[in-house]
Parts: sequence; C-alpha cells; structure tokens
Amino acid sequence: MKCSFSFGFLLILVLPLILASAQDGKYERAAYHDNYEGAVQKDQDYEGQYQDQEKGPAKYDKNYEKERTPAQNDQHYDQEEQDYHVPSLEISTLLDNLPSDDLVSFGYYSKSCPKAESIINKHVTKWVEEDRTLAASLLRLHFHDCAVHGCDGSILLNHEGSERTAEASKSLRGFEVIDAIKAEMEKECPRTVSCADILTAASRDATVLLGGPYWDVPYGRKDGKVSIDKDAELVPMGRENITTLIEFYQSNGLNVLDLVVLSGAHTIGRATCGSLQYRLYNYAGTGRQDESLDYRYANFLKRKCRWASEYVDLDATTPRTFDNVYYKNLQDKMGLLHTDQSLYSDSRTSPIVDALADAPSDFFDHQFAVSMTKLGNILVPAVQDGGEIRTKCYSVNSNY
Repeated sequence: MKCSFSFGFLLILVLPLILASAQDGKYERAAYHDNYEGAVQKDQDYEGQYQDQEKGPAKYDKNYEKERTPAQNDQHYDQEEQDYHVPSLEISTLLDNLPSDDLVSFGYYSKSCPKAESIINKHVTKWVEEDRTLAASLLRLHFHDCAVHGCDGSILLNHEGSERTAEASKSLRGFEVIDAIKAEMEKECPRTVSCADILTAASRDATVLLGGPYWDVPYGRKDGKVSIDKDAELVPMGRENITTLIEFYQSNGLNVLDLVVLSGAHTIGRATCGSLQYRLYNYAGTGRQDESLDYRYANFLKRKCRWASEYVDLDATTPRTFDNVYYKNLQDKMGLLHTDQSLYSDSRTSPIVDALADAPSDFFDHQFAVSMTKLGNILVPAVQDGGEIRTKCYSVNSNY
C-alpha cells in the first residue's frame, strides 16, 4: 500500500510533463549522452567473458547488502547548480509552429517503396542476432545524428572533417548496418528512401529486438549535405551537470521528462572504463572517489576498470534486459555515468526517477516510445529543404 501510494503521488507530480510530452512539439531536437554503449569493435566472446567475471555486473546486486553507509556531505558535487534558476519548459525553437505534414508523415513510402520497413527490419535483425551489442550502438548512432542539425543522416557522411571523424564520434558503431540496408534499398527503390529515415527506423527496430517498445515512425526525412567535425562537440559527453543538460534539451524543444526518459536508454549497452575512471580516483581533486557512488559499487568498478580500454555495463543489475531497473539503480547510487547519477541528485529530476522506478516497466516503455518519437522527429526545415536522397549513406550524391 505504501509503495502504491508513493508511486501514485509521484505520478501526479509528473503527469503534466507526460501529457505535454505526448502532445507538444513533434519536430524538435534532443540528445543522449556521448558514452552510451561505447564498444568500438565486435565482441564475439562477450557472452563468455561476462559469465566468467568474478563478480560480474549481472550478479552484483544479487549479493548486495542492503545496509548503506551514512550519507556524506557531497560538497564537491555540482554545488553551483543550487544557485541556478530552473529554466522554463516553454523555450521556443525554430520548429515550434511547424505543421507536421510539411516534413514527415506516416505511410510516406506506402506506394513508392512498400517494402522499405521490411528491408530495414530484416537487416537489423540479422546483424543484432550476430552481435547483440550492435542494437545499443544503433540507438546511440541515431542520437548522434539527431543531436547535430536534426535527424538528417549527417553523422553517416565519411569524409575528412565530418562529424563521423570527430573525437566525440570515435566509438560510434553500426555504420555497416546502415550501408547494408541502403545497398538493398537502392536495388528495390532507387533514390527513394533516405539514409536518415533508415537510421531512424533501424533504431526503433533495435529497441524492439532488445525487448523494448515499438512505435510508428513517420517518414520523409531528407539527407543533409553538410557534416562538420566541430559540430559533434554539441553532443553531451556524460560529465555535464543537470542544469546544462536541461538547458540543452529545452533549447531543442524537449522537456525535463524527456531528459530523464531518454537517459533510460542506459538500461542496456556499455561504456568505456576510461569514461568513468575520473569518478573512481581523486574525484574533483578531493583525493577520494565520487561520493555520489555507492562505495561497494565503486569498489566493484575499480576492480573491473583497471584498464581504460575495458568496458562496463551501464546497468549493473539487468544489463541485457530493457526495463526500468536503471532508475532503481540510481536510487541505490549505482548510476555509472556522472550524468546518470546526477538525475537522482537534483530536485528537478529526482521525482521523475522515483516515479519511473516505482511504476510497472510498461509505464517506462510507453513513455520511452513517446520521447523516442520526438527524438526521431528533430528536423531543421532549412536542412530538409536543401537535402537529398543519397545513393550511398557515407557520401553526398555529388561525389558520384
């Protein structure tokens, strides 16, 4: 009864945000975190290595003692945020008054390429069956695309000085999946289906294959012709404070609920140990580990992350299941990335974390589908007006 009351109360708090998320602004910009699913090469023996770990992530919480150490003064943890004014949820963007039918629509390829979705699904299923880690990689690749100039396939362009060649993009994977889909698509429907549409649908199918929700994807995106490496720096790197993340999301048309929900994509995937070692040793010059980490979990990470090139699961409890346990981990101070745990350290986002943690997993699934739809519909009109349908996703058509 106590748990039900708690969830009900929290749901009342976030319900206005949920309704706004489902109804407002279909064509807006958003982002995840840069370190999402950081694998850089196919890990064929990943399953075996995972089972052989002395205290692997999936087993960590099984024998976890419920007693917690007394809370310590977190004086080094984003104190500057306390003085910030909470940003309005009504920040306008270039896309606020954009009619939905002007850019994308459902059934866009129903006549011009009726097999488009089946081709995408076939290839995504094949690749993910061979390497499950590619599913999370496709989600991250989609995020990197939409975070810069909207969802226009610019991250796929491979030339000197492109987004793909930037330092922030060095761990991105899944390009070969999109290339394989495009090759068959050009045989079936030449110059019809954009690479941006392919990537958007592929991220949806990858989510479903991981056990996540399905959502309808509207189509009609054009492929952008401009891709600049320095623009990739717009993507959050996983060390930002909550105020910075909220302002980034809101400036691109998304709200606080979308920030917390889309961060929940970290229910699957991995990150490089190098991206979090700074939290384990001499954090912020204190000579200690980050006190926002549970000390037993931090000790586990120190054993796991002796080398920066190693990988660790973003969800230490159920790393292969798409569920809301990610939020329960935050309640237990087991958020792997700084930006993850910060969601439970800030009064603007912690009530939403509690609501998603206490709710049935279906509740998270539904809202994730809503927020992912908004992410996929980030379109900049100027880019779309000057776009094209590439014949090869890694190069603009003028190169052929």
